[in-house]
Amino acid sequence: MNPERILDEFPAPSFRGNQQEALSDIREAFEGENDVVLVRAPTGSGKSLLARAIAGCARRVDEADPSDSTGAYYTTPQVSQLDDVAEDSLLDDLKIIRGKRNYSCILPGEHDTPVNRAPCAREKGYDCSVRHRCPYFSDRAIASNREIAAMTLAYFMRTAGSEVFRKRDVVVIDEAHGLAEWAEMYAAIDINPRTVPIWDDMKVPEITGLDRAVEYAERLGGTLKRRKDDLVAQPELTPAEVARRDRFQELVSELDWFVEDYRNPDSATEWVVDQPDGKGTAITIKPMNPERYLAHTVWERGNKFALLSATILNKAAFCRQVGLDPDRVALVDVGHTFPVENRPLYDVTQGKMTYEHREDTLPKIARTIVRVMQEHPDEKGIVHAHSYHIQQKLAEHLDAFGVGGRVRAHGRDSRDADLDSWKATDDPDVFLSVKMEEALDLKGDLARWQVLCKAPFLNTGDSRVAHRLEHGQWAWYYRAALRTVIQACGRVIRAPDDYGATYLADSSLLQLFDRARTDMPDWFAEQVDLMSYPELPEFDPGDAGGDGSIGGLGGGRHRTESPSQSTDDQSQSNSQSRQSSRSRRSDRKKKSPMADVWDTE
Repeated sequence: MNPERILDEFPAPSFRGNQQEALSDIREAFEGENDVVLVRAPTGSGKSLLARAIAGCARRVDEADPSDSTGAYYTTPQVSQLDDVAEDSLLDDLKIIRGKRNYSCILPGEHDTPVNRAPCAREKGYDCSVRHRCPYFSDRAIASNREIAAMTLAYFMRTAGSEVFRKRDVVVIDEAHGLAEWAEMYAAIDINPRTVPIWDDMKVPEITGLDRAVEYAERLGGTLKRRKDDLVAQPELTPAEVARRDRFQELVSELDWFVEDYRNPDSATEWVVDQPDGKGTAITIKPMNPERYLAHTVWERGNKFALLSATILNKAAFCRQVGLDPDRVALVDVGHTFPVENRPLYDVTQGKMTYEHREDTLPKIARTIVRVMQEHPDEKGIVHAHSYHIQQKLAEHLDAFGVGGRVRAHGRDSRDADLDSWKATDDPDVFLSVKMEEALDLKGDLARWQVLCKAPFLNTGDSRVAHRLEHGQWAWYYRAALRTVIQACGRVIRAPDDYGATYLADSSLLQLFDRARTDMPDWFAEQVDLMSYPELPEFDPGDAGGDGSIGGLGGGRHRTESPSQSTDDQSQSNSQSRQSSRSRRSDRKKKSPMADVWDTE
């Protein structure tokens, strides 16, 4: 790696904000003989451009001996982040490769067939006449020879040990704050009717401990391997049989890894096993602190690493989770360039949203959302509902208040389509979301406000969470929730001249801020210190766009005309209502520090 090139490798024609200073600090960190540099860069820092500059410092072929690793990998756990890279003309020298299922076969009659189900996957010894033009194998060949190959973290981890994607000089991981959790998720083994094709033929015992789980994993792995070999021996398979074969192989590999790792006395990985419903039911085998897994899938894949995120909150804790020596790791902090008055936090807490208090608190939050909608009658907003149960209940309450016509929501299987539909509309609709606190860019008028309905604490019913809390790891627990909150706060403000308000509805968020204060970045602590109580209008659904409409789940926006009011009359009434609300809001804003930003009259 040659860190001296880092400024020259920056792909934009000029620097903005703290980018030049950040790159200088990163260069010094690598020149200080650190193997890993953590770059804590808040929203709007241009992390992808910083990542490209770092990757450009990788050793080149003409600078290397034959045995030296060259080139760089860029990877991120977020598919949407990779999509953004693909659309950025400043990053067009990053060659993106995706999994086979993302490409379609080009053979006649196979154009709707993904490559992982194409004839080359179905027929034994198939010699494809157009392999050189196959979109997947073509992209793979180009990416393997390009100086910077870009891929999702899942694809990157799956290709560990590949002859195609070998060790490189530099690995850059964007949105790296959840690396330990992603590794735990990828390494977890789910044994249930959905994941095991021969579930109906299985006799699942009661798993009373890890030793029993290992015995069963060995036995199940042997069965699955025989089934897989039977399919491999056939000259031709159907697409469904290909899927079964591939799933058998995946499970065999996962089970073999678990057995081998559990019996390895040098492995630091702890394993937990869940079978909540007992004999004959689903089993989940989960790793904790998967240092060895990360060593194989990540740390052995490069010489130098840059990990970028706004929310790597505690260097020592992060290194401990992912198996890094903190003495070989540097932390570079990038300052925030967004004015704090453009990213206000507002306390509208209505009580706790824990399970025992939710029934009382949730209707109050729904009323508060209506008042926030009144405050922003002409502006789009997003509500982070945290769970589908909360999303549904909020939709029902808002519908009952008569503002359903301004409310949208997404279904479990239509998240992207429903989100895109909401983003595309010019109407001031409100989007009820679930698990969209990260990797969502709502710049400008796409959203000017958001509501956090629940403190995003991890589920204490999860065996990994419970295990850690039993061992007193409460700082980790609060830090994980704080990380999600900080990520969420960045969804509605994406540039120094952008602005967006965040309303906190769950009083547990205030408790979280107190308990995780020492792990807050300075720029977020400043937001918390300036948090205030907003002057919201009195509850009046008519001012919030209420018009007798009915809002349904699943992304649709449905309106029904009042039988006593014509469309023109209704439109005039809504217009007058919103004009009145704007007038009242303008009066209040004269006393608000946001007046110079929000007063557009």
